[in-house]
Amino acid sequence: MERIFQTAEELMAALRAGEVTSVELTDEVIARIERDDVALNAICVPDFDRARAAAREADRARARGEDRPLLGLPVTVKESYNIAGLPTTWGMPPHRDFLPAEDAVQVTRLKDAGAVILGKTNVPLGLQDIQSFNEIYGTTNNPWDHSRTSGGSSGGSAAALAAGFGSLSIGSDIAGSLRTPAHFCGVYAHKPTLGLAAYRGMTPPPAPALPTESDLAVVGPMARTARDLTLLLDVMAGPDPLTFGVAHRVTLPPARHERLSDFRVLVVDDHPLIPSGAAVRAGVNRVADALADGGARVARHSPLLPDLTESALLYTQLMFSSSVARFPIETYEQLRIHAAALSADDRSLDAERLRAMVFSLHDWLAANNRRELHRHAWRQFFKEFDAVVCPITPTPAFPHDHDPDPLRRRIDIDGVEYPYFDQLVWAGVATMPGLPATAVPAGRSPEGLPVGVQLIGPMFEDRTPLRLAELLEQEIGGFQAPE
Repeated sequence: MERIFQTAEELMAALRAGEVTSVELTDEVIARIERDDVALNAICVPDFDRARAAAREADRARARGEDRPLLGLPVTVKESYNIAGLPTTWGMPPHRDFLPAEDAVQVTRLKDAGAVILGKTNVPLGLQDIQSFNEIYGTTNNPWDHSRTSGGSSGGSAAALAAGFGSLSIGSDIAGSLRTPAHFCGVYAHKPTLGLAAYRGMTPPPAPALPTESDLAVVGPMARTARDLTLLLDVMAGPDPLTFGVAHRVTLPPARHERLSDFRVLVVDDHPLIPSGAAVRAGVNRVADALADGGARVARHSPLLPDLTESALLYTQLMFSSSVARFPIETYEQLRIHAAALSADDRSLDAERLRAMVFSLHDWLAANNRRELHRHAWRQFFKEFDAVVCPITPTPAFPHDHDPDPLRRRIDIDGVEYPYFDQLVWAGVATMPGLPATAVPAGRSPEGLPVGVQLIGPMFEDRTPLRLAELLEQEIGGFQAPE
């Protein structure tokens, strides 16, 4: 395999052995970006001069005998993270010139680990889409088919990884924003347990970068192998030092099992609110067959699984009630009028999204209380199972759809159209209760597009789905470079 597609683990070994310098590696990746990113538009804010300077310093540090987890390794960062000296816009034109004064806590952790930051990757407007396009930076294309989306909101990072623009990236996830781009581009991603990795500085401009307790959103790693996800998660994990007063690292429990034959897995390929397309079901079944062949205990049904319909409703309510919190009062009043006009019999997800946008605190607290019941149900579930295998979205990457009214967009599932945002229900299975979920490649569709699945694990037992991902990679293969 050409070096540009080697894993972070392999590249770190080469750097430590003196087989390559950080300067050489960084120059190779920059040359690749300059050659191929014209067609993809994954790197929206290049920072090559500072990357080369950081690579030179990494080589000097290694010559002094230093070693750090990512010393000299070229990586990328999602545009939504603050990096001092670079714009943070979240794709929003009014903030195209916003320059944060300091790095996000995760950017600091990357630099402290010795990483060489190549630049920032593209996102959708306000991070609120399943595609990555905006007026400032344009559209990111899927490396496997430029007529299709790379996903969102970490779509630039997934496309960059698939194209060989660095071996690691960091993104974020509230509605599958790590997992969906990984699924669409054929790479790996991990949505950590809620609260595991500090969030400060992954902040919409021009808000100050303060420690926050996120209700649903997380920050997490993206890579081309499962082991590389663990390498990067170990750099990212830990609470905000501003909250604790000192830097504080987290010791996660080890994976429940080391051998595939010891895992107990529930496989779910259909959601009560939306069908799964044939290509995605085939990917889920490929993983299920590999698990069974490896001796794992595989079940297809369990009464312990929390109700997926109520889970999707709660997820919709919690996410959309928070998404409009910063809307102007005039917009809120218009939403309230539209919500009041809904028929009481309309229980569609579109209707529930609109109702959630005008939730009172009383409404939100009621939903939050029901969420705690679901969390408890998951605790009971994970006494009998170690992981859930399920889809990330119902389809592989879909063609670009930039209709300015997302409510007019549709998702085509095997020839039948469904409301665009209904495809988020699979992301919500892990997001609503705050569970960790690892996105893994699971083959390709008949058209040759990547298909991924997610492995959902117990809260704060992130190493369990990550280890399962590693074992599955040995069984069915993992990342393949697009032609």
